[in-house]
Amino acid sequence: MASIAIAGAGVAGRLAAWQLSRRGHRVTVFDPAPGPGAGLGGQGAAGFTAAGMLSPLAELEHAPAAIARLGLRSLEGWRQIAAALAQATGDAAAAFARFDDSLLLAHPADHGAAARVLARLALAPDIGTPEALATATLAALEPALAPGLKGWRLAGEGQVFPQRVLPALAEASHARWRWGEPVATVAPGCVVTSTGVRHGCDLAIDARGVGAGFASLRGVRGEVLWLHAPGVALGRPLRLMHARHRVYLVPRPGDVVVVGASEIESADRSPVSVRSAFELMGAAVSAMPALAEARVVHMETNLRPALPDNLPCIELADGLLRVGGLFRHGWLVAPALLEDALSGAGLN
Repeated sequence: MASIAIAGAGVAGRLAAWQLSRRGHRVTVFDPAPGPGAGLGGQGAAGFTAAGMLSPLAELEHAPAAIARLGLRSLEGWRQIAAALAQATGDAAAAFARFDDSLLLAHPADHGAAARVLARLALAPDIGTPEALATATLAALEPALAPGLKGWRLAGEGQVFPQRVLPALAEASHARWRWGEPVATVAPGCVVTSTGVRHGCDLAIDARGVGAGFASLRGVRGEVLWLHAPGVALGRPLRLMHARHRVYLVPRPGDVVVVGASEIESADRSPVSVRSAFELMGAAVSAMPALAEARVVHMETNLRPALPDNLPCIELADGLLRVGGLFRHGWLVAPALLEDALSGAGLN
């Protein structure tokens, strides 16, 4: 049984704490947040802001096949995690994740953009193949969609619900949670908090997102909107293929649709810009006209932790493990990425 200190309580940090404490290790987690819930205005973990889409095939649009393959491995991981959280918390499995496929959509005018995306997805047939849907089939799956849209089904894809999964990972874990304690330094065999207190351990894990100790790590601004749309049925995540925007619409409990996300090379955490809000809402309404009567209940900005190649990274040394650079793929790849990281550290 090892003594493990984790800096950071985002997706990677909480999932690592949950997995390691279940294996009998003594785990302590340090994070500046005041508690396990979501922060206000995107000031907490980026995982709370993210849509939680599990779309390995769709990610081939702007990521290499290695990311999609990590995502494919992680799909089964999330099924198991959702079931385990349901058992541990006494909640239903559907409260943490759903696996009802996802859809790619395109307006007829965006045929060229759609063709480019589909050609990229075809480069890795082992990951999956989009299923072109007849107009009637698409309308039956999602009646609220605008007429004339072209659609493709990505079988087996799904979503997690971040606002439920992240607190549940903390609740179900046997780790010791040191909320309100920012970490200044993560070094082999120790974590040093901002007050200068040194906490020794057998293994220190750096999972601090944009604050992790990777060289050349940067924050990439992302903005999302939450729309309250009673009576507007949306059964699965949608991605709208567009020449300018990567727009998704994701259903959440309580008649909420999450619309995102901008991707801006900036570490600015200021509120959502008017430009982004108009572009995201315009794209959403073009796909689902009934959303024009929805109410904007929340707008949020956060920073994706990204390395120069926008790919996740594992760094392992004696007494130190760093996992980071998850960029826009945190929820998608976390189970498989951590399995590889913990296996490399001899903790599987």
